[in-house]
Amino acid sequence: MDDNQIVELYLQRDETAIKHSAIKYGIRLRTIANRIVKDQQTAEECENDTYLEAWNTIPPHEPGNYLFAFLARITRHLSLNCCRDRSRLKRSAFICELSEEMEQCIPAPDDTECRIDEIVLNEAINDFLGNLSEEKRNVFLRRYWYLDSIADISKRFALSESKVTSMLFRCRKQLREHLIKEGYTL
Repeated sequence: MDDNQIVELYLQRDETAIKHSAIKYGIRLRTIANRIVKDQQTAEECENDTYLEAWNTIPPHEPGNYLFAFLARITRHLSLNCCRDRSRLKRSAFICELSEEMEQCIPAPDDTECRIDEIVLNEAINDFLGNLSEEKRNVFLRRYWYLDSIADISKRFALSESKVTSMLFRCRKQLREHLIKEGYTL
């Protein structure tokens, strides 16, 4: 069943939409959650919560052909929230490491000079990603969206770990320069 058909089931409030979503994307959503929470049971809970959230947000949102991206975004946010809730005082070192890498590129949300409209920032980042080569874009997204390790990325794309590390460093630097050029204060 294609994404439009599944979304149509959600719009009709047909519970089989959840079943079809789970069949088509369940493993991938659990993988995203598990990379963040590092616990299979919690990842399954995040996956199930994703379907509930999708049920509650479709309508008014209609992701159409982008159902996986819509569900993955929900899963990612739920997983990060779960991770934060589990360890309020000390977050996972891996998440902190990635956050620190990206802090150098993206304005801090609590800095009054850096408060910007989220939609405009998203457009600037999407513009930056759209100008990267497919390989660089995929590596960047695997690291910062899917939270893959450097080792996993190097295996997936048949690159050395040092090549992946330097590629990510250069991409972060380019993103920072792109955002400064767009007028963001970092």
